[in-house]
Amino acid sequence: EDSPIPNKNGMRTDVVEALKEIKVPVLRWPGGCFADEYHWMDGVGPKESRKKMINTHWGGVTEDNSFGTHEDFELCDQLGCKTYVNGNVGSGSVREMSDWVEYMTLDGVSPMADLRKKNGREKPWRVDYFGVGNENWGCGGNMDPEYYASEYKRYQQFCKDCGDNHLYKIACGPNSDDYHWTEELMKRINRLHARAISLHYYTVLGNWEHKGSATEFDDKEYYITIQKTLHIADIIDKHLEIMDKYDPEHDISLIVDEWGTWYDVEPGTNPGFLYQQNTIRDAIVAAANLNIFNARCDRISMANIAQMINVLQAMILTEGNDIVKTPTYYVFGMYKNHQGAELVESSVDEVTVGSDDISVGAVSQSVSVKDDTVTITLSNASLNDEVEVKIEFSENVLFTRPVEITVLTGDVHACNTFDNPENIVPEHMTDDWNGVERIVKLPAASVVTVICHVRK
Repeated sequence: EDSPIPNKNGMRTDVVEALKEIKVPVLRWPGGCFADEYHWMDGVGPKESRKKMINTHWGGVTEDNSFGTHEDFELCDQLGCKTYVNGNVGSGSVREMSDWVEYMTLDGVSPMADLRKKNGREKPWRVDYFGVGNENWGCGGNMDPEYYASEYKRYQQFCKDCGDNHLYKIACGPNSDDYHWTEELMKRINRLHARAISLHYYTVLGNWEHKGSATEFDDKEYYITIQKTLHIADIIDKHLEIMDKYDPEHDISLIVDEWGTWYDVEPGTNPGFLYQQNTIRDAIVAAANLNIFNARCDRISMANIAQMINVLQAMILTEGNDIVKTPTYYVFGMYKNHQGAELVESSVDEVTVGSDDISVGAVSQSVSVKDDTVTITLSNASLNDEVEVKIEFSENVLFTRPVEITVLTGDVHACNTFDNPENIVPEHMTDDWNGVERIVKLPAASVVTVICHVRK
């Protein structure tokens, strides 16, 4: 709040306005490994008296808890987005989690509601989604799935609905291709316990010790990155197959609440801060992931790219007063029209590209319709070749105004920097279409959005 950088109640005005442009629908907090060592009572009340702690997971630096429950809801309110709060199972207690839910959501008289009022918030907030633990197979407690399932059922039992705030409870699901975790968890929970289970999958170029550079990579490494990104489709489908066995009515959905690229940190930065640059390669990764999620929207109820600012595949980078919008940021903006729309069945012919012994499908796509607006998102992963895609509507339609086309492309190593913040920006154009067919050209290494205003 006392920063010279323009802000509202401590939230940077430039960052908030940038995020509102891409219509952030939901924000997960505190999320990540920090969630299972976070004790919410340390982050409420006067800031000068809040407990300080060492963030043992990320950087070994002092966490002063100046950003806590009230601040999270303030940020979500400024963004106009839904809230996803992640509770502490790994080092917390059932009572601690129960008290937090009561503190946030109870409109009445109770010790926790009274404490919230004392801390300056008279009315309760709305908690849209609530995660019971995070990565409990790893940093959240190194638990076996059988043990976690029992703990989950115990913890969630005491996370009560207050008034009309019905918690959308999320159980910690698998890491990547750990199908055993999904099997054992789904055996033991049902729709009375959980609305969804989570999945975490990162696109890692190398291995967890040497993940590769965010900006320096050769053609083969580029295609390996795309290949590993596309692999999430197979992983999701196998987890869904297991879920269907125990939940044939699809009462429990899948939430991919951590995904994105993870490279080695930028040279000279704290390894624990996970700061990395963001290139056209990451834009292709983002588009491919979003198309995969869209295609399975009947079973995937939410997906959250892992980080928002300055960490991993971030939307935004900041340095002092300056702000940089990344290529991934622009992709999210190009996909925002899909929000609240209905998926339209679509397909493209396979085009295979690659380098050496690595081959991948070049084109990914998704299509949706909302209020007579058809949104088509396409990506071309080819490093060298333009791809032509014929957009063909299955019925006669009338285009009521020019088609809007947005193209994001460039050298795959290109990024936006504080010295050159608009090195990579989308190009916008319009075109007059008639009839049911049209050829759209996808430049090499590009993401393209086509918005059609139609009526039958």
